[in-house]
Amino acid sequence: MDAENLFDRLYPSERAARVAVLYEQTEITYGDLRDRTLGVAKALNALEIGVGDRVAILLNDSPEFVTSFVAIISIGAIAVPINLALRREDQLFILKDCGACAAIIEVTAAENLFKTSGSQTEVKNLFVVSRDDGAIAAAIGETNAQSFAAATRRPLGEAFPVCVDQNADAFILYTSGSTGEPKGAVHRQADIFYTNDTFCREVLGLREGDRLFSSSRLPFAYGLGNGFTFPLVNGLTTILCRDKPTPDLVSRVFEEYRPTIFFGVPVVYSMLLDYHQGDHELNTSSLRLCVSAGEALPAKLGEDWQKTFGVEVLDGIGSTEMLHMFMSNHEGEVRYGSSGKLLRGYEARLIDHDGVATPEGEAGNLWIRGGSAARSYWQRPETSRETFVDGWVRTGDLYRCDAAGFWWHMGRSDDCFKPKGQWVSPIEVENVLRRHEAVRAAAVVEGIDEHDLSCVCAFVVSIDDACGTVEESLRALCAGALPRFKQPRRYLFVSELPYTATGKVQRFKLREQLRGSEPNL
Repeated sequence: MDAENLFDRLYPSERAARVAVLYEQTEITYGDLRDRTLGVAKALNALEIGVGDRVAILLNDSPEFVTSFVAIISIGAIAVPINLALRREDQLFILKDCGACAAIIEVTAAENLFKTSGSQTEVKNLFVVSRDDGAIAAAIGETNAQSFAAATRRPLGEAFPVCVDQNADAFILYTSGSTGEPKGAVHRQADIFYTNDTFCREVLGLREGDRLFSSSRLPFAYGLGNGFTFPLVNGLTTILCRDKPTPDLVSRVFEEYRPTIFFGVPVVYSMLLDYHQGDHELNTSSLRLCVSAGEALPAKLGEDWQKTFGVEVLDGIGSTEMLHMFMSNHEGEVRYGSSGKLLRGYEARLIDHDGVATPEGEAGNLWIRGGSAARSYWQRPETSRETFVDGWVRTGDLYRCDAAGFWWHMGRSDDCFKPKGQWVSPIEVENVLRRHEAVRAAAVVEGIDEHDLSCVCAFVVSIDDACGTVEESLRALCAGALPRFKQPRRYLFVSELPYTATGKVQRFKLREQLRGSEPNL
């Protein structure tokens, strides 16, 4: 059965003159994007890359990323975006794991990635992209330069875009690796359209003239929808920037490009608030909507953002395996601290640690089902069987659902622990700690007390140098808000917390740090 293809959805003739991308003081139309996509497809075709071949994308957020992604899946190959912010070792791991036969890569990234002999052996063809004009400046591979140049001038033929079965693999998105080695979730083109018909339609309610800007990068599932598929499938405008989204950069984007919808993660919203409350002014006057995901948005952070800027932050939850969000708060119906309500088109259930459905109102392990679910993990049959079960996806998150239908994240199932025989959710304790005015960030993990017993340990990033005083007031705050077994026994004050590239706290690194420290009760 044939499936709808992304190329035709993005590039109907009536859109040709519309602005698709705002990028580095340049307006790029849908017609421009279409021509560039055809150019990339011809370059791939010249090296006989085709159906089922994996082609890696190592590009910053840019028009080249968009055209490369569309070109790859339009010739029937499989796109594998790789985040340039990852460590070189992780990038090489993904290239080897997916078996990429080619990579479209930034010049500077190519120099870094393949700087030692032997690194290139797994990738036969490199398409090196010029930073000046986004064109493929060179092809390094088995085809000599003269024949490659001649081949790129030949038309693609009537078979482009390649007709694929609705279940054909189209792209692989690798997980952040926060709980181990990255795993590649295998998705179809149809999954893109499903997230557009669910989250995008129900939550964003896109309007004519909307301009979308995402601080989360395109190689990640969250960023791919925010900054690429949602705006462009709907004929609107995306704002892209190749550089890291620092507060200074985000502020300039807000001033120059006037986005109407902004997507971030909690750590970005926290940095932007600090930036605005310092010596800078963040101009959010163009925004009608803000969205958060990646990790649970602390209630106080959401409340402070709305109080400061007058714009709601719609927090939700999604995953690489589900491609985008399946729960979200909605405009005018926000409960900060929650992940909102289950979206139409998805089903959810809560299972206890024995595999039995939990009673109504109690916490359980979240399983989700919907049409955007990945087929499997790339070449990991055992892990795939554990995660993808009879159409359901085991998320690894602990949740509860209240009587009003709002879902509350209790933490990762693997992060919860049982001091004194009762379950503790790190998220619940962290939300209390973050309400203290001197706390910039906090993370809770299982620690060991002086008796070698399990206890709650809090890592705190404070804005106050008087850590002893802050600890005393935090103990008093927790004593009034939490039962005794949930109150932190140990406090460690640190300058920063370790985060993944997607903005999630790397709790395993905090646990490792604890193993080398003595209790400070």
